[in-house]
Amino acid sequence: MTGSVESPWLRAMPLVFVGIWSTGFVVARFGMPHAPPLGFLAWRYALSVLAFGVWIVLTRPSWPRGQAQWGWLALVGVLMHGGYLGGVWSAVKLGLGAGTAALIVGLQPVLTALWVAWAGSEHRVTPRQWAGLALGLAGLVLVVWHKLGVGEVTGANVALALGALASITVGTLVQKARVRPCDVRTANTVQLLAAFAVTAPLALALETEPIVLHPELLGAMAWSVLGLTLGGSSLLYLLIQRGAATRVSSLMYLVPPCTALLAWLLFDEALTAGVLLGLVLTAFGVGLVVRAPAQR
Repeated sequence: MTGSVESPWLRAMPLVFVGIWSTGFVVARFGMPHAPPLGFLAWRYALSVLAFGVWIVLTRPSWPRGQAQWGWLALVGVLMHGGYLGGVWSAVKLGLGAGTAALIVGLQPVLTALWVAWAGSEHRVTPRQWAGLALGLAGLVLVVWHKLGVGEVTGANVALALGALASITVGTLVQKARVRPCDVRTANTVQLLAAFAVTAPLALALETEPIVLHPELLGAMAWSVLGLTLGGSSLLYLLIQRGAATRVSSLMYLVPPCTALLAWLLFDEALTAGVLLGLVLTAFGVGLVVRAPAQR
């Protein structure tokens, strides 16, 4: 690394991403009672493509070059949008408790670090980062502990949550390894088109629950498109493009604590001492993972 100094915006990107991504809980809380999960997500992807399309027409960015890049982007889109979101939402819809789901998918940083260590990546996982991952996992357990066992655990909903975990882990690694730097607007459009192409047929084939155009659903959909997809997904793409996979994945540890804060503010859910301690441990652990290595 050179001695260049990053702009305040670049330094703030991880925190902005965590803040936006944590609102996914709010979206699910408002939207899921009025729509089946895959149907909601299919409309989210379609409207997001439309929004990105308007942005692209106005700004005319470059498109990814080469069929291989389109293929890798499509695969990442299916995994990180369709597989991850579809798995989590469907698991919760089938009765899996939110805390259990958060704990399962929260294992992503550990799986990513294990893969990086096994594959001998140039961004090797240091002892300090392993300690940070352990602290982050301990903090995550404290945050969701009071929600564990809330909801029905079945083979089907656990399998869906594990599928979501595998999808976001593999998607992150594939993007980091195979996707060359390209414009976030066009790259996201390719990813979302692929996610829609997989999710829409599954929604039509598997779901019979109608979509009710309730104000809560419309608000949830608007934020899903404008905040979570255009904002959060774009930031995640940029973070993966710029950073080591382990460091980026460790940010996911911060999502459940931030979600707990939002639930306290918006829904008056209890903010216990255990949750606060978990938040501190998680933040400290992630800090150990993402801190730049000492210069030699």
